[in-house]
Amino acid sequence: TLGTQTDYRDGEAQTDPYSPEYVVPSGSVPELLTLATLTWGRGLPAGLAEVEMVERAREKRAWEATLPAMDNASQIAKRRKMMEEMERKEWAFREQEIEKMQEVRLEVLKKLLLRREENQHELDAKRLNDHWQNHQKAKEEKIKKIQHDCALMLRKLIAKSKNVMGKLERRDIIKEYTDFGSQTYAPLSRIGYFPDNHSERYVVKNLYLNTFAGLCELEASLPDSITHIKIKAPKPKYTTTKAGFIKRSARLEVELAQVHQALLEKKNKVKEPKKPLRLLEQVEKPVPRPPTPILEKPSIEEEETELAVICLQQLLRGRAIQNMVFCVSLFISLFGMMVGMIEKLHTTHALQEDGQLLLKAEEQMTLALQQQHDLQMHKLSSVEKHLAREEGRVLANMFDFLSKELVRLQEERKIHAFVMLAERQRRMREAEESGRRQVEERRRQEEDEIFKQAREGDWQDCGHTIDSYLEDVILSSMENTAEEQAREEIQRMAVEINDIAYEMESRRTRLQSEEIVAELVYDFLIPEAEKMSMREKVRQSQRKHIYAAHQIIHRGTE
Repeated sequence: TLGTQTDYRDGEAQTDPYSPEYVVPSGSVPELLTLATLTWGRGLPAGLAEVEMVERAREKRAWEATLPAMDNASQIAKRRKMMEEMERKEWAFREQEIEKMQEVRLEVLKKLLLRREENQHELDAKRLNDHWQNHQKAKEEKIKKIQHDCALMLRKLIAKSKNVMGKLERRDIIKEYTDFGSQTYAPLSRIGYFPDNHSERYVVKNLYLNTFAGLCELEASLPDSITHIKIKAPKPKYTTTKAGFIKRSARLEVELAQVHQALLEKKNKVKEPKKPLRLLEQVEKPVPRPPTPILEKPSIEEEETELAVICLQQLLRGRAIQNMVFCVSLFISLFGMMVGMIEKLHTTHALQEDGQLLLKAEEQMTLALQQQHDLQMHKLSSVEKHLAREEGRVLANMFDFLSKELVRLQEERKIHAFVMLAERQRRMREAEESGRRQVEERRRQEEDEIFKQAREGDWQDCGHTIDSYLEDVILSSMENTAEEQAREEIQRMAVEINDIAYEMESRRTRLQSEEIVAELVYDFLIPEAEKMSMREKVRQSQRKHIYAAHQIIHRGTE
């Protein structure tokens, strides 16, 4: 209740600095009150801009002190001239501030555009990486499928090569049971046998393990030493001697336990996260990425030609393999017929009637086998024709799908390009609109601040209101009187000038008229034409610089 002592300063605890109340003595205007409008976060703590503002306010007050009094017409003209010069200086200063703000806004816009381009590049790289990974997965799956089909076709070819002639073989039961890799011991699932079926027949069924009564009977049959375990508490080792000293072995055990505990703590110690810095941290710029390589896209006609050539090569290779298989089968059949005819010629003259009967039986058997082989070859050729027809249909569907997919991708790219252009135009319009909105808001804030300061000045200068009012009344009456006198003087001089002009017009000859026209042309038309030509030249020279600056700015922003 009396006081507290902390490790923190007051400046670290409070959020808004304390501004004490003040009293202004009558008849004095302290210079410090000109900074009363500045608050914490809006002008305080003061920076270079606030210092420049204070200096400009001092200069303005010094200038106001040097203004001449409004006691006669010459002082009023001098005062008005000084005020016009000051107004031009203020407008020039304001234009410089607007240019600085525009430059800062342009830099911010450039940074935003660069950041957007970097984000777009990262997004494109990520998209390309995902597309490439998807293609790699599809490629690996296709390769696995091709390898699986290749192994399947190789097994079929190996099985066909074992029985080229198509002879029927009887089942050798003894050989199957002596070979532990045969279908009897290790049947294949593709043949139709699944070894996992009826696996429950091999499960061990025990009465003592499947029923509660069996478990109780099994537990009753066990000895008590298994179900009731007796645990003996270990006796503590004495670490002290009879005299009360600690043994050396106990001391070593304690030291070893402490070292072990320290090692475990060091091993399992969790690294504390780094505390965030209270000051600004320098951000290292990333290394610029190398330019993305661009692959030249082949034309659509070249891709179609290449796909057509590949399809034609596949068809020719398939037809060549079919012709080769057909020629081999025909050669084998002719070779069998020639062997049969040669054997027939060798044996017709050497055998007797019984032998001839046996030869006729063998000949009939050979013819039957040949007919069976021809029938199998006919079936094989019909199957190959059906396969060729199906392959052609699949290839036609695939080419049709690829052509439609190509057209769809081209349309999708066009639409994407249009969408990107529309998005870019929208963002540019949003940036322009945001710039206009910021300018309007800043102008509104400036007008509010001017009005506020004017009101404060009126409240502070309430003592001088009557004097200023009287001065305004006197000035307005003087201006009205001077305006009336000047109007009367001008009318009187106009009447005199008209009379003189009419008298000269009545006395003027043609030569004098031509001289007057020549002087007017020389004094007014020719200088005006020269001025216009000079302005056009200056405008042309400035237009070159402006055009070059616009090109540099637009190239940078794009």
